[in-house]
Amino acid sequence: MIHETAIIDASARIGENVSIGPWTVIGPDVVIGDNCDIRSHVVIKGPTEIGRNNTIYQFASVGEDCQDKKYAGEPTRLVIGDHNVIRESVTIHRGTVQDNSLTQIGSHNLLMAYVHVAHDCMVGDNNILANQVTLAGHVHVGDYVILGGMTGVHQFCHIGSHSFCAVNSILVQDLPPFVMAQGHNARPRTINSEGLKRRNFSAEQITNIRRAYKLLYRSGMTTEEALQAIKELNEPQLDDFCAFVENSQRGIIRP
Repeated sequence: MIHETAIIDASARIGENVSIGPWTVIGPDVVIGDNCDIRSHVVIKGPTEIGRNNTIYQFASVGEDCQDKKYAGEPTRLVIGDHNVIRESVTIHRGTVQDNSLTQIGSHNLLMAYVHVAHDCMVGDNNILANQVTLAGHVHVGDYVILGGMTGVHQFCHIGSHSFCAVNSILVQDLPPFVMAQGHNARPRTINSEGLKRRNFSAEQITNIRRAYKLLYRSGMTTEEALQAIKELNEPQLDDFCAFVENSQRGIIRP
Protein backbone atom coordinates (compact mmCIF):
# COMPACT_ATOMS: atom_id res chain seq x y z
CA MET A 1 0.00 0.00 0.00
CA ILE A 2 3.07 2.28 0.01
CA HIS A 3 4.32 2.86 -3.52
CA GLU A 4 7.97 2.10 -4.14
CA THR A 5 8.63 5.65 -5.40
CA ALA A 6 7.27 7.34 -2.26
CA ILE A 7 9.93 9.03 -0.10
CA ILE A 8 9.24 8.68 3.62
CA ASP A 9 11.56 9.97 6.32
CA ALA A 10 12.66 7.35 8.81
CA SER A 11 11.25 9.39 11.71
CA ALA A 12 7.74 9.61 10.23
CA ARG A 13 5.13 7.48 12.01
CA ILE A 14 2.65 5.81 9.68
CA GLY A 15 -0.44 4.09 11.07
CA GLU A 16 -2.07 0.87 9.98
CA ASN A 17 -3.77 0.39 6.62
CA VAL A 18 -2.37 3.64 5.18
CA SER A 19 -2.08 3.99 1.41
CA ILE A 20 0.67 6.26 0.04
CA GLY A 21 0.82 6.91 -3.69
CA PRO A 22 3.72 7.35 -6.10
CA TRP A 23 6.15 10.25 -5.77
CA THR A 24 4.67 11.39 -2.47
CA VAL A 25 7.16 12.89 0.00
CA ILE A 26 6.62 12.61 3.75
CA GLY A 27 9.18 14.44 5.85
CA PRO A 28 10.43 14.14 9.42
CA ASP A 29 8.17 14.72 12.42
CA VAL A 30 5.05 13.63 10.53
CA VAL A 31 2.42 11.38 12.13
CA ILE A 32 -0.29 9.83 9.94
CA GLY A 33 -3.15 7.93 11.58
CA ASP A 34 -4.77 4.68 10.54
CA ASN A 35 -6.71 4.19 7.31
CA CYS A 36 -5.52 7.35 5.58
CA ASP A 37 -5.33 7.50 1.80
CA ILE A 38 -2.48 9.74 0.59
CA ARG A 39 -2.53 10.00 -3.20
CA SER A 40 0.36 10.67 -5.58
CA HIS A 41 2.67 13.72 -5.56
CA VAL A 42 1.60 14.88 -2.09
CA VAL A 43 4.14 16.67 0.12
CA ILE A 44 3.68 16.51 3.90
CA LYS A 45 6.16 18.38 6.08
CA GLY A 46 6.40 18.28 9.86
CA PRO A 47 5.84 18.82 12.63
CA THR A 48 2.43 17.64 11.41
CA GLU A 49 -0.10 15.27 12.98
CA ILE A 50 -2.83 13.81 10.78
CA GLY A 51 -5.61 11.72 12.33
CA ARG A 52 -7.50 8.71 11.02
CA ASN A 53 -9.47 8.12 7.81
CA ASN A 54 -8.29 11.20 5.94
CA THR A 55 -7.95 11.36 2.16
CA ILE A 56 -5.40 13.73 0.64
CA TYR A 57 -5.41 14.13 -3.12
CA GLN A 58 -2.56 14.71 -5.53
CA PHE A 59 -0.32 17.77 -5.42
CA ALA A 60 -1.52 18.92 -2.00
CA SER A 61 1.10 20.61 0.19
CA VAL A 62 0.42 19.93 3.86
CA GLY A 63 2.42 21.34 6.79
CA GLU A 64 4.78 23.55 4.83
CA ASP A 65 6.52 26.59 6.32
CA CYS A 66 4.17 29.55 6.43
CA GLN A 67 4.47 32.62 4.20
CA ASP A 68 4.55 35.11 7.08
CA LYS A 69 7.74 37.15 6.71
CA LYS A 70 8.24 37.00 10.49
CA TYR A 71 8.63 33.24 10.34
CA ALA A 72 12.25 32.28 11.08
CA GLY A 73 12.18 28.49 10.94
CA GLU A 74 10.70 27.81 14.37
CA PRO A 75 9.28 24.26 14.86
CA THR A 76 5.61 25.18 14.72
CA ARG A 77 2.87 22.59 14.18
CA LEU A 78 -0.09 21.54 12.07
CA VAL A 79 -2.75 19.24 13.54
CA ILE A 80 -5.49 17.68 11.39
CA GLY A 81 -8.34 15.58 12.82
CA ASP A 82 -10.22 12.62 11.34
CA HIS A 83 -12.35 11.93 8.26
CA ASN A 84 -11.25 14.97 6.28
CA VAL A 85 -11.09 15.18 2.48
CA ILE A 86 -8.31 17.43 1.19
CA ARG A 87 -8.54 17.82 -2.56
CA GLU A 88 -6.05 18.62 -5.33
CA SER A 89 -3.44 21.36 -4.81
CA VAL A 90 -4.65 22.39 -1.36
CA THR A 91 -2.02 24.22 0.71
CA ILE A 92 -2.05 24.16 4.52
CA HIS A 93 0.72 25.91 6.44
CA ARG A 94 1.94 25.46 10.00
CA GLY A 95 1.60 28.15 12.66
CA THR A 96 3.83 30.92 13.96
CA VAL A 97 5.29 31.62 17.39
CA GLN A 98 3.58 35.01 17.31
CA ASP A 99 0.28 33.15 17.82
CA ASN A 100 -0.02 29.64 19.32
CA SER A 101 2.56 27.99 17.02
CA LEU A 102 -0.32 25.92 15.68
CA THR A 103 -2.58 25.61 12.68
CA GLN A 104 -5.47 23.24 13.38
CA ILE A 105 -8.16 21.59 11.28
CA GLY A 106 -10.85 19.52 12.98
CA SER A 107 -12.75 16.54 11.59
CA HIS A 108 -15.21 15.79 8.77
CA ASN A 109 -14.17 18.79 6.69
CA LEU A 110 -14.09 19.03 2.89
CA LEU A 111 -11.41 21.28 1.45
CA MET A 112 -11.95 21.46 -2.30
CA ALA A 113 -9.28 22.06 -4.93
CA TYR A 114 -6.82 24.95 -4.47
CA VAL A 115 -8.01 25.90 -0.99
CA HIS A 116 -5.36 27.74 1.04
CA VAL A 117 -5.31 27.59 4.85
CA ALA A 118 -2.66 29.96 6.15
CA HIS A 119 -0.66 29.97 9.36
CA ASP A 120 -2.41 29.90 12.73
CA CYS A 121 -5.87 29.24 11.30
CA MET A 122 -8.28 27.27 13.46
CA VAL A 123 -10.92 25.36 11.49
CA GLY A 124 -13.59 23.38 13.34
CA ASP A 125 -15.65 20.38 12.20
CA ASN A 126 -18.03 19.60 9.33
CA ASN A 127 -17.07 22.58 7.20
CA ILE A 128 -17.04 22.90 3.41
CA LEU A 129 -14.45 25.19 1.83
CA ALA A 130 -15.19 25.26 -1.88
CA ASN A 131 -12.66 25.68 -4.70
CA GLN A 132 -10.04 28.41 -4.23
CA VAL A 133 -11.24 29.56 -0.81
CA THR A 134 -8.37 31.44 0.84
CA LEU A 135 -8.03 31.84 4.60
CA ALA A 136 -5.42 34.39 5.59
CA GLY A 137 -3.42 34.04 8.79
CA HIS A 138 -5.08 33.66 12.19
CA VAL A 139 -8.59 33.08 10.79
CA HIS A 140 -10.96 31.08 13.02
CA VAL A 141 -13.79 29.04 11.48
CA GLY A 142 -16.49 27.39 13.60
CA ASP A 143 -18.49 24.26 12.71
CA TYR A 144 -20.86 23.55 9.79
CA VAL A 145 -19.66 26.58 7.85
CA ILE A 146 -19.88 26.74 4.05
CA LEU A 147 -17.61 29.13 2.16
CA GLY A 148 -18.38 29.46 -1.54
CA GLY A 149 -15.73 29.18 -4.21
CA MET A 150 -13.10 31.92 -4.47
CA THR A 151 -14.09 33.44 -1.13
CA GLY A 152 -11.26 35.35 0.51
CA VAL A 153 -11.08 35.86 4.27
CA HIS A 154 -8.98 38.67 5.78
CA GLN A 155 -6.48 37.80 8.47
CA PHE A 156 -7.78 37.57 12.06
CA CYS A 157 -11.41 37.25 10.96
CA HIS A 158 -13.68 34.88 12.86
CA ILE A 159 -16.49 32.95 11.15
CA GLY A 160 -19.33 31.67 13.33
CA SER A 161 -20.83 28.19 13.18
CA HIS A 162 -23.66 27.41 10.73
CA SER A 163 -22.90 30.48 8.64
CA PHE A 164 -22.68 30.65 4.85
CA CYS A 165 -20.70 32.90 2.54
CA ALA A 166 -21.60 33.04 -1.14
CA VAL A 167 -19.23 32.52 -4.06
CA ASN A 168 -16.56 35.13 -4.79
CA SER A 169 -17.13 37.08 -1.58
CA ILE A 170 -14.55 38.94 0.49
CA LEU A 171 -14.81 38.85 4.28
CA VAL A 172 -12.95 41.63 6.05
CA GLN A 173 -14.90 41.50 9.33
CA ASP A 174 -16.35 38.74 11.48
CA LEU A 175 -19.30 36.70 10.19
CA PRO A 176 -21.72 35.84 13.04
CA PRO A 177 -23.19 32.36 13.48
CA PHE A 178 -26.22 31.42 11.36
CA VAL A 179 -25.78 34.38 8.98
CA MET A 180 -25.61 34.22 5.18
CA ALA A 181 -23.27 36.76 3.62
CA GLN A 182 -22.45 37.79 0.09
CA GLY A 183 -20.51 40.51 -1.68
CA HIS A 184 -17.24 42.32 -2.06
CA ASN A 185 -17.00 43.29 0.76
CA ALA A 186 -19.41 40.70 2.17
CA ARG A 187 -22.62 41.96 3.76
CA PRO A 188 -25.29 40.10 5.73
CA ARG A 189 -28.26 39.00 3.59
CA THR A 190 -30.40 36.67 5.73
CA ILE A 191 -30.01 33.60 7.94
CA ASN A 192 -28.83 30.21 6.73
CA SER A 193 -32.28 28.68 7.18
CA GLU A 194 -31.82 25.83 4.70
CA GLY A 195 -28.60 24.74 6.39
CA LEU A 196 -30.30 24.85 9.78
CA LYS A 197 -33.15 22.66 8.53
CA ARG A 198 -30.65 20.11 7.23
CA ARG A 199 -29.05 20.01 10.67
CA ASN A 200 -32.39 19.34 12.38
CA PHE A 201 -32.94 22.73 13.98
CA SER A 202 -36.60 22.96 14.96
CA ALA A 203 -38.99 25.45 13.36
CA GLU A 204 -39.12 27.34 16.66
CA GLN A 205 -35.33 27.56 16.85
CA ILE A 206 -35.10 28.86 13.30
CA THR A 207 -37.82 31.41 13.99
CA ASN A 208 -35.92 32.70 17.02
CA ILE A 209 -32.66 32.86 15.04
CA ARG A 210 -34.48 34.88 12.37
CA ARG A 211 -35.79 37.22 15.08
CA ALA A 212 -32.26 37.63 16.42
CA TYR A 213 -30.99 38.49 12.95
CA LYS A 214 -33.69 41.13 12.48
CA LEU A 215 -33.05 42.61 15.91
CA LEU A 216 -29.34 42.94 15.19
CA TYR A 217 -29.51 44.13 11.61
CA ARG A 218 -32.93 45.64 10.90
CA SER A 219 -34.41 47.03 14.11
CA GLY A 220 -32.46 50.26 14.27
CA MET A 221 -31.30 49.38 17.78
CA THR A 222 -27.74 49.81 18.91
CA THR A 223 -25.76 46.59 19.12
CA GLU A 224 -26.04 46.60 22.90
CA GLU A 225 -29.82 47.09 22.78
CA ALA A 226 -30.22 44.37 20.16
CA LEU A 227 -28.16 41.89 22.16
CA GLN A 228 -30.26 42.53 25.25
CA ALA A 229 -33.44 41.93 23.25
CA ILE A 230 -31.98 38.74 21.77
CA LYS A 231 -31.09 37.41 25.19
CA GLU A 232 -34.70 37.92 26.26
CA LEU A 233 -35.79 35.41 23.58
CA ASN A 234 -34.41 32.69 25.90
CA GLU A 235 -33.16 30.55 23.03
CA PRO A 236 -30.05 28.58 24.15
CA GLN A 237 -28.72 28.49 20.59
CA LEU A 238 -28.53 32.28 20.67
CA ASP A 239 -26.13 32.36 23.62
CA ASP A 240 -23.24 31.62 21.26
CA PHE A 241 -24.60 34.18 18.79
CA CYS A 242 -24.56 36.91 21.44
CA ALA A 243 -21.16 35.89 22.76
CA PHE A 244 -19.72 35.95 19.24
CA VAL A 245 -20.94 39.51 18.62
CA GLU A 246 -19.82 40.72 22.05
CA ASN A 247 -16.34 39.21 21.70
CA SER A 248 -15.68 40.25 18.10
CA GLN A 249 -12.32 41.99 17.80
CA ARG A 250 -12.61 43.10 14.17
CA GLY A 251 -16.30 43.95 14.40
CA ILE A 252 -19.08 42.04 12.65
CA ILE A 253 -20.09 42.50 9.03
CA ARG A 254 -22.76 45.18 8.52
CA PRO A 255 -25.40 45.96 5.88
